[in-house]
Amino acid sequence: MMMSVALPIIVPLLVGALSVMLWRSHFAQRALGVLGTGLMLAVSVWLLADTWEHGHVVMEMGSWPAPFGIVLVSDMLAAIMVVLTGIIGFATAIYSLSGIGKMSEKFGYYPLLHLLLAGVNGAFLTGDIFNLYVWFEVMLVASFALLILGGERAQMEGAIKYVTLNLLSSMIFLTAIGLTYGLTGTLNMADIADKLSTVEDTGLVTVIAMLYLVAFGVKAAAFPFFFWLPASYHTPKVAVSALFAALLTKVGVYALYRVFTLIFNQEVDYTHEILLWVAAATMLTGVLGAAAHYEFRRILSFHIISQIGYMIMGLALFTPLALVGGVFYIMHHIIVKANLFLISGITFVMKGTHELKLMGGIYRTHPMLGVLFLIPALSLAGLPPLSGFFAKFIIIRAGIEAEAYWVVAVALVVGLLTLYSMIKIWAEVFWKAQPEGVEGETLDVTSGPMIWMWVPVIMLALMTVAIGLYGEPIYQMALMSAEQLLDPSQYIEAVLGEARQ
Repeated sequence: MMMSVALPIIVPLLVGALSVMLWRSHFAQRALGVLGTGLMLAVSVWLLADTWEHGHVVMEMGSWPAPFGIVLVSDMLAAIMVVLTGIIGFATAIYSLSGIGKMSEKFGYYPLLHLLLAGVNGAFLTGDIFNLYVWFEVMLVASFALLILGGERAQMEGAIKYVTLNLLSSMIFLTAIGLTYGLTGTLNMADIADKLSTVEDTGLVTVIAMLYLVAFGVKAAAFPFFFWLPASYHTPKVAVSALFAALLTKVGVYALYRVFTLIFNQEVDYTHEILLWVAAATMLTGVLGAAAHYEFRRILSFHIISQIGYMIMGLALFTPLALVGGVFYIMHHIIVKANLFLISGITFVMKGTHELKLMGGIYRTHPMLGVLFLIPALSLAGLPPLSGFFAKFIIIRAGIEAEAYWVVAVALVVGLLTLYSMIKIWAEVFWKAQPEGVEGETLDVTSGPMIWMWVPVIMLALMTVAIGLYGEPIYQMALMSAEQLLDPSQYIEAVLGEARQ
């Protein structure tokens, strides 16, 4: 049982190492990319089933008992995030068969992909606050290398902004870890939570909590630390953009959920009120940026920011229903956002640009692609019966029940502006005629090797519809996650066990 919590990290690390050994064989690296991410998805599903059955799955590394040794811990939230990582990793690997050129493969695309996935899963599963920092750095190294593949000027500029802000976040995070260790004498998150509950100087605890909020706020691209994201996510290969959009900011959101439910739950009226204002500002700034731009991937990048606001809103309200909505929203958004970026890659192959004003007429030539775009686009805007409707409905209902009417109003306005942005893309890219003087389709993407770009798009679109029409299992997993988050004693007992006595 315990081995299931380690395999989602071990598999991508081993496959990545094997990819390095087979560096000269593009075929072998592609095959390993698909097979390795498929295997990672399989072991992630095993972990989810294990966690559903047992509540928590804990593995003590090197047989050192907690809190003295490093532990890997899977509760329902962590298991869900690992499965979503497996889905997106698998979809990206399939898409990369057509969407990543040999030059990127030559410079280590596939080993970096596996290293990034291992870092993401490590961040989700670690039970040690310092090792969370370590996995963040693994992600940063891999993501920076993926960001600059190709070496174009725009990529380098975006990468500099990306890495600078994330290094600043890491410094703040490391400072917060040092203060936490000085206060509690431990780095095990369950042990920190147990000992902080007896600390009398709640003011110092709140200061440390704010440091974590800033550090993870940068990682999550929350207001006012979001500007690195739209400056960088539109610059790399589309497959890389999709992977980043789906997973990287969600690791920051996950870290916020983890520390502000497990560790810093003493001054909820103060810390979560700040989180609520951050959520509202994040929603507004992101959607206004999307409304103002006319570049496909830049619009989608700004929408990542606005949707992060909904997730933080679920945490900030801190009620059972709000946390259910927040977890449900994370699950929906990872699938939808990755799909929208992948679709932007197909339209780029067709038109040779991401500028909306230079595109048009795709629905007339490829109506299926138009439908595949509308599914995640309308889901992102929150229209029924798609997954986004139920995610937003749960969060907004939680806001009404908590009498946080002002943030509910913000969420509703942001939903309308999101719909406006999606309609703008639809009208410019798919519905209007091809502008005169601009070359039309440059390559048939419905046949030959380019068909691999369609497979994950169809797969993720079907998942979006399925979550909307058959959302009860997703809701039940989100409900179990919320119950565990609101009762941190379960996590503490699962990790510390007899050591707590």
